[in-house]
Amino acid sequence: MKLSTLLTKIDFELVQGSLDIDIKDVIYDSRKVSYGCAFVALKGYNVDGHKFIPDAIEKGATALIVEDDVEANIHTAVVKVKDARAALALMSVEYFNHPALSLKTIAVTGTKGKTTTVAMIRSILENAGIKTGTIGTLGIVIDNQIYKTNNTTPESYEIQQAMRRMVAEGCKAMVIEASSLGLKWHRTDGILFDYGIFTNFSSDHIGDAEHKDMDEYLACKSLLFRQCKTGLINIDDESADKIIKDHTCAIETYGYSKDADLVAHGDELVAKAGFIGVHFHTTGAEELSLDVAIPGRFSVYNALAAISVCRHFDITEQNIVNGLKNVKVKGRVEVVPVPGGYTMLIDYAHNAVSMENVLSTLREYKPNRLITMFGAGGNRPKQRRYEMGEVSGRLSDLSVVTEDNSRFEDVMDIIADIKIGLDKVGGNYVVIPNRIDAIRYCIENAQPGDIVVLAGKGHEDYQEIRGVKYHMDEREIIADILNDNLNNEDDENPN
Repeated sequence: MKLSTLLTKIDFELVQGSLDIDIKDVIYDSRKVSYGCAFVALKGYNVDGHKFIPDAIEKGATALIVEDDVEANIHTAVVKVKDARAALALMSVEYFNHPALSLKTIAVTGTKGKTTTVAMIRSILENAGIKTGTIGTLGIVIDNQIYKTNNTTPESYEIQQAMRRMVAEGCKAMVIEASSLGLKWHRTDGILFDYGIFTNFSSDHIGDAEHKDMDEYLACKSLLFRQCKTGLINIDDESADKIIKDHTCAIETYGYSKDADLVAHGDELVAKAGFIGVHFHTTGAEELSLDVAIPGRFSVYNALAAISVCRHFDITEQNIVNGLKNVKVKGRVEVVPVPGGYTMLIDYAHNAVSMENVLSTLREYKPNRLITMFGAGGNRPKQRRYEMGEVSGRLSDLSVVTEDNSRFEDVMDIIADIKIGLDKVGGNYVVIPNRIDAIRYCIENAQPGDIVVLAGKGHEDYQEIRGVKYHMDEREIIADILNDNLNNEDDENPN
């Protein structure tokens, strides 16, 4: 593609060279530069891409997209822009030939609930036969294939590349988690989303490398509603009015408030064999009776967000009912089928706040016992371990303390820190350092009516020890243990 074509929508200054040159690829990581590429020098919090320009030139970059004055040989085109991240986004749109125009695009922003809401939307649309790709915390998901990413909202090049792949593989819709940092750093620039969703707003991501304060955090989330055609807003959230200030889109609302366009009421917690979730009704824009296969009253809000957008597609009420009843979010209070009349869940909770949220939610179901298996990450603040111990000790009937990603620390040292928190609140616990053995203990000692939570790993399929990542998927481990137990029973009862 000609450099001039890549720069079609960008204000720039051509410092040297020609725009009439062929560009093989658009690259922002100097390690991936090869001959004929355009190298975009991004400024990050820790690293400035301008420092790697000599490297990029040596590897054959024929064009540089920069913010600062730089030196380059006369054979290299140098293009100066105000914001290289914004330029990368618009160049990527051109390079991948506007894939968003071939998809119905949905972006979800909010402090909590993005991953779950995205999964619900996909479940409903695919139940209706609308093939849907997703981008977010779990990676890029097309069919059952997951392509891992470094960020919840990847760089703009990866987003455009993923959408082009979705189009090629027959997707008709795309749903993305639009994080505040993704919006701030122009990763979603160049896309006019068909629908933007706001889930909720609370304190998070404040710090030097993220947002300077809550006002900036909220302002970045609000950018989505100047970048979509229709905004779907949780009217019950106290920040709703601020989020849609200066919006340029049509607005629809959902919530428990009678003023919402889509209203929820009559929610009930439901727990039975193979299902733990919530039942509720909607009135207003849709009149439905629904079961959502994710525990907790907060699931109602995520489901309302999903219904609010999916009702705009050519689907039936039954598609919505089926999609929500069968939804699964990998590693987020994910039910794993087990025999024996108890419920086993895998969850990503790996700090005190997320653990408190999950365990408090599950206590509402009044289990026979709430059993929490967890460890803590190595080379992380000790305070986190004390707090996790306290939370589990206070909310669990039994804590099974084990390993997590111990990294470069000794597992027993980490466990000793967790025990300080458990002992502080008088928690009941057992220590089983090997995680596979700990899972086996949970399975073999579970009683009817128990809820067992395997906390910490969630969607991760590895365990990090001494700088090495070993494959470990808790779903596979559970299946192996159940299979071993079944074989042992067969050996004991050959007739």
